[in-house]
Amino acid sequence: MKKKVVGIVGSYRKGHIIDSAVSAVLKAARDTGAETTKIYLSDKNIEFCTNCRTCTQEHGPRGKCIHDDDMDAILTEIETADGVVLGSPINFSTVTALMKRFTERLVVYAYWPWSTPEPKFRLTEPVRKAVIITSSAAPAFIGRILMPNALAVLKAASKCVGAKVVRQLYVGLAAGDKDQNLSNRAFIKAYKAGKKLVL
Repeated sequence: MKKKVVGIVGSYRKGHIIDSAVSAVLKAARDTGAETTKIYLSDKNIEFCTNCRTCTQEHGPRGKCIHDDDMDAILTEIETADGVVLGSPINFSTVTALMKRFTERLVVYAYWPWSTPEPKFRLTEPVRKAVIITSSAAPAFIGRILMPNALAVLKAASKCVGAKVVRQLYVGLAAGDKDQNLSNRAFIKAYKAGKKLVL
């Protein structure tokens, strides 16, 4: 059976750095024999989490959200995958609002009855692999130090969906031009990461 990899793009700009990096990871996965799907969060109807915690009261692998939108279908795609790619540029020192809205809705993977002091992960052991990608105007080594939050959010999101992060990619100097393309070096890193997702 073919392995399946799902890419989640949390960028507002199609065809630019993050989108291209996610595409490179997915290309490597396809070249290695996997089936791939790319999801643009900008194209999806995802409501904001209201923190009502209705979804956290139920037993099972995933709670039921009060919202009837595209999130359920996205999570079903991820749950049927062997690998997931989460990509978002850094806006105001963290992931985009698109990606943040998505990650907040991952609370469905927490079990947190009102009588308990803190939530517990429903998926306690990794069942898939993840590659997480971010980018910023700063050089990568500086960005990792000064703006670590984006990768931390993506890593936490991966854990929520039962994925172990096998590669973290930080594309630096990503705002030098309005229509800047992914560099060959960054493409190679992303491509290698895609191979790691499948093999």
